[in-house]
Amino acid sequence: MPAREFADDATRQRELRRMKVVATSFLIGAAIVYLVARVNEDGAAGWVGYVRAGAEAAMVGALADWFAVTALFRHPLGLPIPHTAIIPRRKDQIGRNLGEFVEENFLTAEILADRLQGARFGQRLGGWLAEPAHAERAANAAADALRGSIEVIDDRDIQEALGSAVEHRLRVTEVAPLAGKAIDVAVEGGHHQHLLDSVLIGLASFIDENRGTFRQRLDQESPWWVPESIDDRIFDKIYDAVHRFLNDIGSDPDHEMRQAIDRRIKVLADRMRTDPRLIAKAEEVKLDLLAHRDVQDWLASLWLELKKAIIDAAGDPQSELRQRVAVALAKVGRRLQSDPELQAKVDDWVERAAVYVVENYRSEVSDIIATTVERWDSADTSRRIELQVGRDLQFIRINGTVVGALVGLVIHTVSAVLIR
Repeated sequence: MPAREFADDATRQRELRRMKVVATSFLIGAAIVYLVARVNEDGAAGWVGYVRAGAEAAMVGALADWFAVTALFRHPLGLPIPHTAIIPRRKDQIGRNLGEFVEENFLTAEILADRLQGARFGQRLGGWLAEPAHAERAANAAADALRGSIEVIDDRDIQEALGSAVEHRLRVTEVAPLAGKAIDVAVEGGHHQHLLDSVLIGLASFIDENRGTFRQRLDQESPWWVPESIDDRIFDKIYDAVHRFLNDIGSDPDHEMRQAIDRRIKVLADRMRTDPRLIAKAEEVKLDLLAHRDVQDWLASLWLELKKAIIDAAGDPQSELRQRVAVALAKVGRRLQSDPELQAKVDDWVERAAVYVVENYRSEVSDIIATTVERWDSADTSRRIELQVGRDLQFIRINGTVVGALVGLVIHTVSAVLIR
């Protein structure tokens, strides 16, 4: 039990004990007044009889109300008097009645809809989320909930489902037409030219780095009778010619070689979309790849890698995931603040969702209340309820003492008047 609940129970216990002392003091006071008046009634003034009658009736009222209040929680004086200890004896029935009462009088669509219509939930939510600190708190809560949900999921089921879904999508998607479309997009944006520039630069660097190897290859291929100086001149000319050719292509956007490459790429893209043999060959290669062990292992590991990435991002307060969620929530909040139509939609959605939950699950709420009370210990239930309402019930005892005294006084007065 939380420390605060302990403190609350201790406070209630002290208040209950104090009020019991006060109520009992009224009974004891009435008894003392009765004894004093009864002893001195003979030969005394007539008003003493009125005091005695009032005190006597006060004792009767105090004892009757003490019995009634005590009988709610336990057997008075420990005696098994019928129809006493009502709460411990009928605890389960009280729980069921309480659940039915809540279900019938609180969990109704009409009451809930009436309360929600004036709540302006959308506007309040927007104002709250518009504050950056609140949006960050909401993002952190959402990230923690996402992390907790993912951590308790059965990895095997999700892993198998995700891997199967990805593999099925890859199998039913034709690779060649998709690649052809990607080539068209690259060509339209000129991206292939950037790639060609990189290839030319890389090729020139490769030639420079392997100049000695190429020169040695020429020595091996050249006839023995050709002088080495001639081989050097031939190699230098070829080497320079290749570099000039690469430089010409790289510096001239309209170079014939570039145009030839463009034409060949476009032809390839068109064939990939329309040539049945090329499409079939691409599908064959795709299926072979999908059947490869490494690809299957990769498909099987997709969920674990994705899970780790999500958990790491959700657990890091500075992660891009949390920051993006916070920014998005703040934007939603600002829009909710300024858009009455969106506010109305949110209010309507909340109302319909709440009404749906109440209409379909309110009996479960009643069952929860009933079964929770059933699990409580009878004595502990009686103690809990007495701590909550026992202090106020002591006023019944006090009022019974006072009202009894007044009634006794009235009855004695009427009797005296009638007898005279």
